[in-house]
Parts: sequence; C-alpha cells; structure tokens
Amino acid sequence: MSKRGYHHGNLRQALVEAALELITEKGPQGFTLSEAAKAADVTPAAVYRHFAGREDLIAEAARQGYEIFAALMEFAFNGGKPSALQAFEATGRAYLAFARKYPGHYMAMFESGLSLNHYPDLALVAAKARGVMEEAATALSDQMPPDRRPPPSMFSAHIWAMSHGVVELFARGAPGARSPFPPEDLLETGIGIYLRGLGLLPHDR
Repeated sequence: MSKRGYHHGNLRQALVEAALELITEKGPQGFTLSEAAKAADVTPAAVYRHFAGREDLIAEAARQGYEIFAALMEFAFNGGKPSALQAFEATGRAYLAFARKYPGHYMAMFESGLSLNHYPDLALVAAKARGVMEEAATALSDQMPPDRRPPPSMFSAHIWAMSHGVVELFARGAPGARSPFPPEDLLETGIGIYLRGLGLLPHDR
C-alpha cells in the first residue's frame, strides 16, 4: 500500500481512504488504527483528532458508502426507465454494481457489525438508501388493486435480501462460489419469479 501525503484540512478523508484500502484488503476487523495512520502517513495520535477509535473510522467509511449507494439507487430508479418494473429491477442491479465498484465501502456498511443506533448520521443515510427501494416497490405495487396489494416495505426488503445474497454468494468471495450464470441474470430471474408469485407480474403462458 502506498503512503499518501495530505494537506492541512483533509487528514480526515485521507484516513477514511486509507481505511477503505485496508478494509478491502483485510476486512473491517482485519486492521488496526495504527495501520490506518501509517497508511495515511501520520502518527497514531493524529488519528484521534478526528476519530474516537477504529469503529468511528469504519462508521465514517460506511456513511460515505451509503451516500454513494443511495445516489446510485436514486439514479437507477429515476433514470428514465419506461416502466415501474424496469425501474424496480434497475435498483437491484445497482446493488450489484455498487458492491463490485466499491468493495471497501460495501464491507464497511454490511460486514463490520456496526450498530446504526450508535451513529445517527449513518442511520439516516442508510434509511435514505432503503427508502429508494421502497419507493420503487410502491410504484410497482400501485399497479395492483388495493385489496390485492402487498406491503411495499415487505417485498422491497425481500428484493434487498435477494440482491445481497447474490452479491455475497456469486459476485464476491472465493472463485469456487461462482455461478455458471452472471449475477445480473440470477438476480433478474429471481426477481421475476418472486414478483410473479406475488401477482405483480403475469405468469408466462
């Protein structure tokens, strides 16, 4: 890992970027605060001017990740898709794209064991990302009669879980865990089967 210099005022972000590289390389629990300081080319004491400890540093990396994640989800949902279904499917694909492009952020968000209750700013932006998926689910369920309409928060949570599972099993990890099918195809097929089961899509003839 190359050392990075910093100018006055951006040490906080230099530490976050160092932590993200370490998280990508070693996992959220695999590095020390001293290692992050060394990677940012500062003394360990300097870290405490910005973060109370390693968990606070990881929480900031996760918060920034959720900001990026929410922006990607919003773009996917509002990106000119011709139907509510396509917009909903696009949010699922955005999940996979985020995990691939921002592995350090992804691990800080979902694999660090952080309690959102301890970090209000983190909880707020995490809720914003979930809200995009629920908005997409609401737009889709609005096409059904009210008496047959499933709770959007329920099936958006299911799609979130499905997206997360595809990422964990087939888009990351050991090569032996790879599927013979592209992760995007697995997710799209799974979403289609699930939505047909809810009555949100017609069954194939």
